[in-house]
Amino acid sequence: MITDVTEATFQSAVIDRSREVPVVVDFWAAWCGPCRQLTPALETAARSREGEVDLAKVDTDANQGLAQAFRIQGIPAVKAFRDGRVVDEFTGAQPPAAVERFFDALVPSEADRLIAAGDEASLRRAVELEPHRAEAAVPLARILHARGEREEAAEVLGNVAGSFAASGLAARLRLESLTEPDLRPAFAALDDGRTEEGLDGLLAALPAADGHRDDLRQVVIGVLDELGVEDPRAREYRRRLASALY
Repeated sequence: MITDVTEATFQSAVIDRSREVPVVVDFWAAWCGPCRQLTPALETAARSREGEVDLAKVDTDANQGLAQAFRIQGIPAVKAFRDGRVVDEFTGAQPPAAVERFFDALVPSEADRLIAAGDEASLRRAVELEPHRAEAAVPLARILHARGEREEAAEVLGNVAGSFAASGLAARLRLESLTEPDLRPAFAALDDGRTEEGLDGLLAALPAADGHRDDLRQVVIGVLDELGVEDPRAREYRRRLASALY
């Protein structure tokens, strides 16, 4: 949707609307040559993303209050709004390719949509598109793991780096093949939602886990990462993990 916006309609057309879809605002003026160069690229990008991004055009001469409110010092000035606030912006004419990239960053990618769907088929497609992305690989690996397909789960996780959740699940897959230490009760407790009981079991196994201490550490860190930094259990068990290791 492409609309001309005034001071009277800015709240509804931009601020309120941006809580539903991103809104790109083009601050322009009739006398501005670079504005006339940029506007067609903005309109083309908006039309190709109909329903996903709106384009709002603000004539700064006719709406000087808006220009002052958003500290427009040079035009064309382009600001992207999401959830009622500016999330990205640029000033000056840009080539069409740069404008397309600007709009692309505002809309969910195909992988984003597939991850949001969350079913196995969607996650598999997301992993095909972005094999290194933890948000796709970890939930898919969890589905495979729950079904007993540990080798495929490990293969999916092997493409991911820098994710505590992925490292923790990969470590668990390795530990599940061991007979000693017997971590089945701890893993069962975690799977049943008895988090403290499961973490207690993992920490208790550390002293006798020769050669597997790092895998145990990664599993615990993965669980704590899932709890989140604000969870008091995460703080307590991080302290206990450090004491057990050092």
